[in-house]
Amino acid sequence: MGAIYLVRHGQASFGAADYDVLSERGTEQSRAAGAELRRRQVDVAQARCGTLSRQRATAATALAEVAPSVVAKEDPRWNEYDHTDIAAHHGGGAAQDSADPRAFQAALEAALASWVRAGEESPCAETWPAFLGRVRGALDDVIAALGKGEQAVVFTSGGVIAALCGALSATPETGLLTLNRVTVNAGITKIVTGRAGTTLLSFNEHGHFEGQAAALLSYR
Repeated sequence: MGAIYLVRHGQASFGAADYDVLSERGTEQSRAAGAELRRRQVDVAQARCGTLSRQRATAATALAEVAPSVVAKEDPRWNEYDHTDIAAHHGGGAAQDSADPRAFQAALEAALASWVRAGEESPCAETWPAFLGRVRGALDDVIAALGKGEQAVVFTSGGVIAALCGALSATPETGLLTLNRVTVNAGITKIVTGRAGTTLLSFNEHGHFEGQAAALLSYR
């Protein structure tokens, strides 16, 4: 049975001029995620990441801990939805505000729900059905490339992970709108695949941010 570990990127730069930059805490989180994968003795046969800076930086930092000889293959299908575009068309243009992240989260969730309801009729550059199709395709390709018993690690984003977990356990819409809000930075989700199909085994594991490492835990 093969396994795929989906790792959310480390904390980016919420509220900054360029969000897509891994923060200092994000780098520490990424290192901790890599150390956790090493502790689990994950044998990384393949690695993937999106093309966003925060995803690539997380991949490089984590792989240095668990599989130094492995370089993540970049695939834009693992990129997050465009929250700026969605907020502009479905959320009144709500902007990130580091002083009030909860207010932004509430506005984003409302915009995402509107985006999902709009389906193909959304004015966004990427509709919800298009987003779902590309992330499902990305996962299918990783599964197809895995040999018997091999393990892969993918460094991606919370919305991608939430939608895929929803698709494997309930509905993609449920995943995006309920699981997305609780994904932690550098959390680990495990999917297994074999003759019986593809199964979600665990979601959003973050034991590596408990105890003495509790200060590293963050959601945005």
